[in-house]
Amino acid sequence: MKNELTPDAIEQYRRDGFLVIEDFLSPQELDFWRSALNEAVAKRNGNKMPDRKEVYGKGDDADKSYYDNVFDQLINLWVDNDKMKQVMLDERLGKMAAQLSGADGIRIWHDQALIKKPWANPTSWHLDTPYWSFSDRRALSIWVALDDATYENGCLFFIPGSYHTTTFENPGIGKNMGAIFGTYPEFKGSKSVAAPMKAGSCSFHNGLTIHGAHANMTPGFRRAMTCAYMPDGNTFNGTANILSADELAKLQIGDLLNNDAITPLIYSKNS
Repeated sequence: MKNELTPDAIEQYRRDGFLVIEDFLSPQELDFWRSALNEAVAKRNGNKMPDRKEVYGKGDDADKSYYDNVFDQLINLWVDNDKMKQVMLDERLGKMAAQLSGADGIRIWHDQALIKKPWANPTSWHLDTPYWSFSDRRALSIWVALDDATYENGCLFFIPGSYHTTTFENPGIGKNMGAIFGTYPEFKGSKSVAAPMKAGSCSFHNGLTIHGAHANMTPGFRRAMTCAYMPDGNTFNGTANILSADELAKLQIGDLLNNDAITPLIYSKNS
């Protein structure tokens, strides 16, 4: 794993709100991640989460039909697959997230497989953090390409520097590719940056960086494994997101999100 970050790489991330790392995984590691994903997806049998099928944040029925053909989304695979747990709870990933974000500790918020099926819809420009149950401008995600991510099959695009001024308002992922520019018109004229990646490469991006992806214009799959990271010390903001009804019943706004069974601490600078 190419997990050592240079000062220049950290500076680039903090300037642009994203960073691409080519050949992040070795060929052997890529095989293991793919094997973990295949096992985890098969075990889920269509369930998007370990304990339920629904995913918070979808729109009405018409939007849902469109959204369901953007990508297959399977969340918290680390919870019910040992290989995926080994991959996701790797301290090296947490340390990289901490170095990039400036946080002293990093917890997993949730992992998710994002699988663009053949001929899948584009992923409209959006933000990530506004979906989550905490509000932290440092929150970020890793996105690991398990197939080549190309211009033809749905590689990522970013609006550089956007995270410096975006807020927690987000129109979400819907049919209108550019809806977010109604919320953030200052970026409507910005030049986007494409991030095609070979399988085994990855990117990190801040959860308030405006990003999206092409449609899949091919008969093949574009598989990616991602993980959202929460800086340690965050508190509940009232948004349900991935939290179950049982978990929500135990929380009040302002409570610490520090349950290691739900959001494991994978790196701490002080330990």
